[in-house]
Amino acid sequence: MKEDFLHHIWQFKKFNTQNLVTVQGEPLTIINAGQYLQQSGPDFFNAQLRIGNQAWAGNVEIHVKSSDWYLHNHESDTAYDNVILHIVWEHDTEVIRKDGAEIPVLALKNYVATEVLQNYQALTAKKTWIYCEKQITDLNTFVLDNWKERLFFERLARKAIPIASMATSTGNDWEAVLFCFLAKNFGLNTNGDSFHAMAKSLPFNIVRKESFEVENLEALFFGKTGLLNNNNEDIYPKDLAARYAYITNKHRLQPTHVNTPEFFRHRPDNFPTIRLSQLAQLYHQHQNVFSKIINCKSVEAIYNLFAVAVSPYWETHYTFDKESPKKRKALTTSFINLIIINTIIPFKFAYAKSLGKEISEELLTLLKALSPEKNTIIDKFKQLKVPVASAYDSQALLQLKNEYCNHKRCMQCGIGLEILKK
Repeated sequence: MKEDFLHHIWQFKKFNTQNLVTVQGEPLTIINAGQYLQQSGPDFFNAQLRIGNQAWAGNVEIHVKSSDWYLHNHESDTAYDNVILHIVWEHDTEVIRKDGAEIPVLALKNYVATEVLQNYQALTAKKTWIYCEKQITDLNTFVLDNWKERLFFERLARKAIPIASMATSTGNDWEAVLFCFLAKNFGLNTNGDSFHAMAKSLPFNIVRKESFEVENLEALFFGKTGLLNNNNEDIYPKDLAARYAYITNKHRLQPTHVNTPEFFRHRPDNFPTIRLSQLAQLYHQHQNVFSKIINCKSVEAIYNLFAVAVSPYWETHYTFDKESPKKRKALTTSFINLIIINTIIPFKFAYAKSLGKEISEELLTLLKALSPEKNTIIDKFKQLKVPVASAYDSQALLQLKNEYCNHKRCMQCGIGLEILKK
C-alpha cells in the first residue's frame, strides 16, 4: 500500500462515503475533500467536514499507518497544527495535538471496495518493463492522446529551464545562449559538455567578429577544446594554431582550454573535429542564427538553414595529419532532426514564453513532421503496440518512461489513473 494510492482514493472519493465513522466512534460527513497540494505540508488544504455535531474547516493529512505521523516528525512541525482529520489505511496508534486532544482518524481500509484494490494491485503488483504494459494498449485513444500532449509539454518545459536561466544571466543575449546550446548538441552526449564549455568560454561578440573567416572560427573552436598542438605536420593545423594565438592575443582571451573532447567509440562522421568544423561553417555562413531560427515556421526552412558541411581540409580528413577518401560530410537529416528536437523547439518555446506568446500549435506542427527517435525505450513501446508515428510521440513516451514509470508514479500518471477508474 502506498500513500499516493490513498491520496487518489480520497481525492476522487473511491470509497463508500456513506455512514463513515472515525476510529474514535464519531460519524463523519465530507462536505469538501480539500485541495490536493502535492507540496510540503499537509496533503489536502482547506477541507470541510462534519465530525459528530461539529463542523470543521482545515487540512487533511494521509498516511499508510497512524504511526507514520511520528515517523515523519509532524508532531514538531507547526504546518500540521491545523490538521482536522488524519486519514490512514491502518490505525495503529493515537495521534495527539499539542493541546493534548486526539486528532480524529478515518481508517479507509474499512470503506474501500475489493474491486478498487484489485485494480490497484493489478496495476502495481509486478513490473516487467512498465507497470501498465498489459493495459496500456486497451486505453481509450482520447485519454492517451491528451496525456501524451501533457507529457510533451512537461518535457519541453524542463528543457527550457536552463535556456531561460542563461538568457537571464546574459541580459537576454539570445544569440549567445543559442550558440552555447547548439554547440552542446553538436557534441552529442559524449562531447556535449566539452563543446558547451568551449562556447561559454568565448564571448559571443568575438565569435561574431571572427565569423567572416571560417578558419578563424575553427581556430577558436579547436584551440579552446585543446585539439591544436605544436606537433602537427600538415600546414592547415599549423595555420589554425597560429590564428588561435593571434586571435587570443588580439581579444585578450585566456589561453586555457576546456576538457579535450573524445574520439573513442564515435563513428568518424561524429568525430569532434567534424562537428566543430560544421558548427564553424554554420556561423560563418549565417549571421543572426537565432533570429533566423525563430522565423523558421517549417521543417524545410530549418533544413535549409542547417545545410552546411565541413571546410575543404576536413573533406579529406577526420583527424589532423591523417588523410582519408574525400567526402563532403554535410549535416544529415537525422542529425538536424536531433537539433530541432533538443535545441530549436526548446528555444522557440523559451523565447515565446519570455515574450508572453503562445506558440504551442507551431511547435506541435514542427515536431509531428519529424520521424520518431530511435532508441531502446521507443523500440520497447513499439513492441507493446503503442503508436509512435512522429518525434512528438517519442518525446512524450520518453517523458512517460523516465519521469513516471521509472519512479512508479502511477498515481500521478493519466494512464494509471484511467486504469484505476475502470
